[in-house]
Amino acid sequence: MARKPGKKYQAALKQVEAAHDYPLTEAVPLLQKIKFAKFDETVEIHMRLGVDPKHADQMVRGTVVLPHGLGRSKRVAAIAGGEKQKEAQEAGADVVGGDDLVEKIQGGFMDFDAVVATPDMMRSVGKLGKVLGPRGLMPNPKTGTVTTDIAKAIREIKAGKVEFRVDKTGIIHAPVGKMSFTGEALVANAHALVDSIVKAKPSAAKGKYLRSVTLSSTMGPGVRIDTTHIDVAVKH
Repeated sequence: MARKPGKKYQAALKQVEAAHDYPLTEAVPLLQKIKFAKFDETVEIHMRLGVDPKHADQMVRGTVVLPHGLGRSKRVAAIAGGEKQKEAQEAGADVVGGDDLVEKIQGGFMDFDAVVATPDMMRSVGKLGKVLGPRGLMPNPKTGTVTTDIAKAIREIKAGKVEFRVDKTGIIHAPVGKMSFTGEALVANAHALVDSIVKAKPSAAKGKYLRSVTLSSTMGPGVRIDTTHIDVAVKH
C-alpha cells in the first residue's frame, strides 16, 4: 500500500501550481520558500529526454563542473603508478595507490565518492567492474576519470564536477547544489548542467529533445521548469 504524503509535504505541494511551468529564476526561490526539512537538502534536476538509450547512438552522458560546486567536497580515490601517485596526492586525492588499492577495494574498502585512474592501471582496474560499475564509480575516459592528467581530474571533482548519464527510461537525474545555496548560485549551477546536456544531444535523436524538466529537493515536491528558451538553444 502506497504511503500517504505527510502534512508538511502536502502543504508545500499546495504552493506549487501543477499545470504551470516555472522559469528557473522563479522555480529556485519557490523551492527555497516551501522547504520544510530540517537538514540541508540536495537540489536536483530531473530531465526526460527524447532519446532511446537502447541505441548506442542515442546515449547521452558527460560531465560538467558546476560554477558554485555541490556544497561538499567528494572523497576521491586515485589509482595510479609511480610519479602519478605523487601528483594525485598533491592534487588532494583522499586515497592513493596502485595494485594495492585495487586489492583493498576488492576486499570491501569503499570509503570514497569518486575514482580516477591513469590509463596504464586500467588492466588492474578492470577487475573492479563488478564492484564499481553498479555504483556508477567505474573510471571511464569519456567522463575524464581515466586520464594521464590525473591532478586535473581530481581538482575538477573536488571543485564540483558532476557526471550525468541518461538511464534506461530516458531520464537524467543530477544534483545542482544544496538548499542553503543562494538562489543565484543554484540558478547558475542549473543553467550550467542543462546547457551541457543540451550540447550533448545525439545527432540521432529526433523530435523534441527536452520532453520535461523538473527541479526538486530531497524531501520536497517537484517544480516543472519552462524549457521554452532552452528549446530555442537546442534548435540552434
